[in-house]
Formats: sequence, C-alpha cells, structure tokens
Amino acid sequence: MKYDAVLVVSFGGPNGADDVLPFLENVLRGRNVPRERMLAVAEHYQHFGGVSPINAQNKALIAALEKELAEHGPQLPIYWGNRNWHPLLPETLTKMRDDGVQRAIAFFTSAYSSYSGCRQYRENILAAQEHVGPGVPVIDKLRVYYNHPGFVEPMAESLRAALASIPAERRKSTKVLFSAHSIPNGMAANCKYEVQLAETARLVASGAGVSPEQYQCVYQSRSGPATQPWLEPDVCDVIRQLPERGVSDVIIVPYGFISDHMEVLYDLDTEARDLCGELGLGLIRTPTVGTDARFVRMIRDLIVERIEEPSERAVLGSLGPSHDVCPVDCCLSGRPAGPPAR
Repeated sequence: MKYDAVLVVSFGGPNGADDVLPFLENVLRGRNVPRERMLAVAEHYQHFGGVSPINAQNKALIAALEKELAEHGPQLPIYWGNRNWHPLLPETLTKMRDDGVQRAIAFFTSAYSSYSGCRQYRENILAAQEHVGPGVPVIDKLRVYYNHPGFVEPMAESLRAALASIPAERRKSTKVLFSAHSIPNGMAANCKYEVQLAETARLVASGAGVSPEQYQCVYQSRSGPATQPWLEPDVCDVIRQLPERGVSDVIIVPYGFISDHMEVLYDLDTEARDLCGELGLGLIRTPTVGTDARFVRMIRDLIVERIEEPSERAVLGSLGPSHDVCPVDCCLSGRPAGPPAR
C-alpha cells in the first residue's frame, strides 16, 4: 500500500487551567458520569497547573519518529490529531487535505484493542472525515502492538532495573502490579482487552525474570457511576491488602499506557504512592515506554510492515500479530443500542 503521510492519533489534554473543564466536558459527552466525578478529575489537573503532560509527550514522540523516518525512511510527513482537545482531528484532517495528502497511515497511542482505545478513535476519524468533506484523505490504522518486541522489551528492562534496585533481602517480598485503565465490563466483553493485557504482563514478567506468583494485573482510573461494573481489582484496593500478605515493596508497571500522562502521574505517582507511604510499603513506579528508541523503531517497523506486507511480522508470544483491518463487529462499546434512526 502507498501512503503519503503518518497521522498520530491521541486522546488530547488541556494546555492550561481554563481548558480543563471544556476538555473534560468533551471527554465525558454522552457518558453517564456524575458531575462531582468530573470536578474531582478537574482538581487532578489543577495540581499540575491545568496542563496535561500528554501534549508535550506526544510532541516528543512525534519529534523522535520524525528523526527515525528521516534517517531510515520512509520519508513521510507526520500529522497529529486528538479526540478531545486541540489539535482536534477535524482540524488536522483539514490541514492534511489542504497539504494534498491523499492516504495516511494512523498510529494510535493505545497498544490494546478496546472500544475506547481503538474503535472509538476510528469513529472519531470517520466523523472528522465527514466534517471535512470532499478531498479528505483516506486513513488506515496500524495494528495494535501490545505484543510487539518494541513495546514489551523496554518495559521488561525497566522492571529488571526496578527489582535490582531493591535490597536483595526484600526482593522475595516484593509484589509487581501491572496497571492499566479500567473499562466497563460490558465493553470488555466485546473485545480482547483483558486477554491482551494478560499476555503483555506475562511477556514483560517473563522478560524480567518475575514468576507468575510474584505479579498481578490491576486496574486504575475508572470514571463511571458506581452502579456500573468495571474491570477490577483496583490498584489501591490491592495495595491495601499487601501488608497482611507479608509484602514489603511494590513495583507498579503502568503497562496500559505509552507515556507518563495525567492518569499515571496522579493515580499512581500521587494516590498510590501516598497510600504506600501510609502503609509503610516501598514503591517503585517504572517508566512508560515514552520515546525509548526501541519503541520509536517499532512505530517505523509497523509503517514499513503495512507498506511492504511481509510474510512474517515482529511479535512475541503465541497470540500472533493483530489484524490490520478491524472486523465490522470489532470492539463494540457494549452500551445499549439507541432508538432507530429516522
């Protein structure tokens, strides 16, 4: 397939205090989330001056990828569009159309399959294409990369380093928690999110020499009403149980995220860290892959893979590479269907 641009698609985040509530209103539009929960999340952003770190992190990733493509090809310009805040996808696709882009390959800043991490982004792109109208570029997406070596190996290396930093006499009483964003159970039932998370945790733990008994998969950052079941257990609920199990230290691997954005900085580096301090537990939070050279090379490799369509694709484990083109019923939201359109 021939492409003439790369589109980085992400969540978006506020650039200042005045952006926080409008941004969160975009995020929560159409969702049954209590206003008090939205205001509580707004307060998280205000702890950081109302600025989400995700914007600077996406810019750094794009700069690293531009350098990688300039040095090794393919020579493609990179554009950036968000779901919830500027640069919004309609703005970006308008710019791409005006620049003469006809077909682009999209990299989503989500490594796993789920409605919010994949299908909703595809819906966002479709809505943006309809908004822009004639001449808008065709957009294809890269496959999910939860089991790609360029994603797994940097996390395994960081986990090995974290374990090595704990005194030898405490390592056997250290618990490793792999943390990812929770999603509603109904959404999880329509995708491979849990299966893929479990596989990534297994691959990272194996690469770091961590036994299955020493690690656990947990969730964070749920935002729905209390009456709606979401994936559990919550990271802080698990941490509260660890002292009675003889655990001395905790290593949290934020494997559900590719960069240290707000949900990592607040939910893990603030709430989970404060809780560990109260309980007398040591805590190490490993870094996300960010702009690790192996991860940046992975993005280039995925682009080349889609262009050249090789018979073998880079993948770890037994689940194999994900599909390039999502099936019609892939990653449904799990929400009840609305009334028929008229």
